[in-house]
Amino acid sequence: RPSERGTPKESRPAIVDWVFDCYDPRTGGFGGNCSQRQHPQRLARQPPTDNDQNQRQFLLNDETPCPHDGHLLYTLSALQILAIAGKLNDPRLDKPAIAAFISSLQNEDGSFSGDEWGEVDTRFSYCALSSLALLGCLPLPNDDKDEEGNDGCDDKHKEAIKPVIDIKKAVSYILSCRNFDGGFGSIPGAESHAGQVFCCIGALSIAHSLHLLNDENNDTDPKNTHGGNASPGGRAGADLLSWWLAERQCDSGGLNGRPEKQADVCYSWWILSALSIMGRVDWINRKKLGQFILNCQDDDDGGIADRPGDMPDVYHTFFGLAGLS
Repeated sequence: RPSERGTPKESRPAIVDWVFDCYDPRTGGFGGNCSQRQHPQRLARQPPTDNDQNQRQFLLNDETPCPHDGHLLYTLSALQILAIAGKLNDPRLDKPAIAAFISSLQNEDGSFSGDEWGEVDTRFSYCALSSLALLGCLPLPNDDKDEEGNDGCDDKHKEAIKPVIDIKKAVSYILSCRNFDGGFGSIPGAESHAGQVFCCIGALSIAHSLHLLNDENNDTDPKNTHGGNASPGGRAGADLLSWWLAERQCDSGGLNGRPEKQADVCYSWWILSALSIMGRVDWINRKKLGQFILNCQDDDDGGIADRPGDMPDVYHTFFGLAGLS
């Protein structure tokens, strides 16, 4: 009950403690949750001990929180929560181990897998770059150094995590996921999707590489080794993408994620964020979008649904408020 949880400020230490309970020391990343005791399948991965049976029985009876497998999605979420709580310098945060975890997931073509099981998606490229930026150890694309000669790493952890990732390959892979319509997909050749556009534009911005959208001489993959579609270059790059995003606005004022789809409140965030990064928020009718979001609010409980008349939920309430902001 809310009365038993205390104020948000009082609850913050408990939230931070829970986040650290989700840390997976085996991988160096954060999992999506923590279990109250060791799971038998987890025990199967652990090396045998001199008294293996007794050790396993002890772990089965152990009530110590146990993290789920580390994943880039949850690692970024954990770091974002810690950043909001002002806890990125908490001594429990093993920055070199987290950076090593992220580094281990970069593939030869510059893409990132979400975890050890190998799924590749441009969402993970964004998560990797954003996480490293929050940790203060993201290398910059200009020979991995900025104008002052710094490689972007937190001095305290520089030696432990250098080099972290190949930022040039990471940027090249993201650009290879751009399509003829200006949008971005989850992998090269995949359909353009507004959610993926946010991830790719956000990642390029974090990597100081947003200008490559309009670089006439930019040929990141001349032999099409990634297998994607031919992507637009020159000054048409950012404009074509912004036009594709603007076309996502429906008659209702809401935004959809792909052509011929219904408007959905969550895209208020994905699309507005991408347009904002590129300085083109005025390419859509913001007033109509704001009214669409308000039309999705439930009159009884105050929550926001994906579209008018549907049941509200926390997910769409969050993104609706983000869009209104």
